[in-house]
Amino acid sequence: MSEASPNPSPLAGEGPRRAAARGRGEWEHPAPYEIRKRAKAMRSAPTDAERALWRILRAKRLASYKFKRQLPIDSYIVDFVCLGRRLIVEADGSQHCEGTDAARDRHLRRQRFRIERYWNNDILNEPEKVTTAILNALEECEASRDSPLPPTASRRAPPSPARGEGF
Repeated sequence: MSEASPNPSPLAGEGPRRAAARGRGEWEHPAPYEIRKRAKAMRSAPTDAERALWRILRAKRLASYKFKRQLPIDSYIVDFVCLGRRLIVEADGSQHCEGTDAARDRHLRRQRFRIERYWNNDILNEPEKVTTAILNALEECEASRDSPLPPTASRRAPPSPARGEGF
């Protein structure tokens, strides 16, 4: 019989959650599974401001930009994100803390995201103003020629048969 590996398969029920439960170490951030689970719960119970903002952003309603809501990015969950423009939109209420938000923003900016924050009161009371500000931010991101994303098939030059490409 073989010895158990030091890093057993999570499928065998011996993953990091069990290791942490046995006191082998503490997590600085929750495991990706836990983050996804929390994001799903947050999508199921949005605040009034998040619900109002999602009505504006969902289904490409804002100038055909695609947004996702409550999306995990690394160990953080962002309220709304347009991945094509690397723009994060946050609905801020009393639950946000400047210290943790500052560290989170630094991390996300290092990932080349732009972050726009709007107070819940502004979203609920002045939705046109917030919508215009988000649209302006999207256009600024689009106008920026140094795209933070790697080249995709749509941005590459077509294949060249002379260079042996496209076969």
